[in-house]
Amino acid sequence: MQLVISRTYSLPMRMSLRYEPSDPYVVRALFFTDTDEPAEWVLGRDLLADGLTGSTGCGDIRVWPAVGRGDQAMYIVLGSPAGTALLEVPLQDVRTFLENTEALVPRGAESGHIDWDLELANLFAKG
Repeated sequence: MQLVISRTYSLPMRMSLRYEPSDPYVVRALFFTDTDEPAEWVLGRDLLADGLTGSTGCGDIRVWPAVGRGDQAMYIVLGSPAGTALLEVPLQDVRTFLENTEALVPRGAESGHIDWDLELANLFAKG
């Protein structure tokens, strides 16, 4: 993965994607930089999947395939009060990851993998 600094300059970064069937709507993305702790972002699985073929998202997270790059890359923009990062990610890596998540939990079947009793207990505990 590349952190895009300008049209002509980018820095290599490492990204790790994690999916848990017990939290089936999200993908956790860990971004490793020079700090001790990786930065973690929670991304919608559908947002990543839709970003493979078109522009999607708004606000803090936006995703789209790289125009003119064939089927090679996609862009992810992450915005926070601290700033904005433009990431260029190998599209095939994301596609393969998402195919693996869908083998665990098919799109559209996510709600059947949520422990609703536990979720309700957590909501009431926060009261």
